[in-house]
Amino acid sequence: MKILAIETSCDETAIAILECSSDPSKGEQDASFIVLGNALLSQIEIHKKYGGVFPALAKREHAKNLVHILEAALEEAELLHEDTQAIPEEMRAKISEILAREPGLSEAFFAFVSECEPPAIDAIAVTAGPGLEPALWVGINFAKALALIWNKPLVAVNHMEGHILAALASERSDINISFQGRTLEIQNVEMPVLALLISGGHTELVVMKKWLEYERIGQTRDDAVGEAFDKVARMLALPYPGGPEISKLAESVRSLDFRNPTSDVGFRKSHTFKLPRPMINDATCDFSFAGLKTAVLYLVRDLPDISENDKKHMAHEFENAVADVLWEKTSRALEKTGARTLVIGGGVSANTHIRRVFMHFVDTKCPQVELRIPTAALTTDNAIMIALAGYYRALRREFKTDFSANGNLPLA
Repeated sequence: MKILAIETSCDETAIAILECSSDPSKGEQDASFIVLGNALLSQIEIHKKYGGVFPALAKREHAKNLVHILEAALEEAELLHEDTQAIPEEMRAKISEILAREPGLSEAFFAFVSECEPPAIDAIAVTAGPGLEPALWVGINFAKALALIWNKPLVAVNHMEGHILAALASERSDINISFQGRTLEIQNVEMPVLALLISGGHTELVVMKKWLEYERIGQTRDDAVGEAFDKVARMLALPYPGGPEISKLAESVRSLDFRNPTSDVGFRKSHTFKLPRPMINDATCDFSFAGLKTAVLYLVRDLPDISENDKKHMAHEFENAVADVLWEKTSRALEKTGARTLVIGGGVSANTHIRRVFMHFVDTKCPQVELRIPTAALTTDNAIMIALAGYYRALRREFKTDFSANGNLPLA
């Protein structure tokens, strides 16, 4: 089955085409995926001056770029074949109505589809939520228009399910920059699966006891962890996006040899900065990062002439605090659920230190648990993960045409 997937939940415009197959005798979850085409355009540079994603601007950029991204993905998959197509007026009117909310998209859409054959795909998958609703709507309307004109079934995908499946997928071939020809497999998944989902908008623990059936057992009570990273980065006057900048500073501190008392010469004993670990001893699996963020604010406020070295040590202590809380809560959830597989998904799962902490503790304290973390390229928003989820939902024939964008779409 060939799945064309569309992702526009935030500030990445992405389309991927995967060849998907499975052996029913091995269970529904065992499957193989070949990436035929993958195209992604990030808007990070555009949003930098705002210090975060500006929804109206993200929406405009998705509408401007989707047709070009589609063309690139189809061309890479060798599914782009030029041929003039006549579009009946009734069809044109329906599609114009679907795309009416996206200025300029209908013109580019008709110009493209009228000059190429419908590609040999079996279904279209698109992110329906969670995410920024204005951005989600662009992808959804584009997918609906494609499904109508190409007469293909449509699957609405939960973005967070995509992150879980991307973490469960292992690689069977070498990584290459374009992803073209890359093979992924989801095999031998031991249940229950516990998923720690960490991103700019989410921090939650979800257990999957049966394939694709989820139960949330923990969540943030205030800020998501990625949101906390970005806010702390702004306090330290670091560039957007803040997470990688904090990680860079923290890693520079870890590279120092603290066994040598002279190694911190020039630092204002900033390695003695102490931050709280909110709710770390709380009996629930819930999180809270607002207090940690506020504690950093107080440190910065009380240090008006903050140095670059101070920033490094604040970033180091902040990242340590986050990792400590994430592991402690996840450890509690592992005990509670008896999970045999632990996955970490979402943009923050790319964080080097968080990966290091989880690999160490799973290896030393939970050797019976298999840890699965996606490669860095699949931690951020991408259409490959939407194709993975779309395939499994298509196998169950969960097709629909009448659905809306839901910025808070729950997974469980």
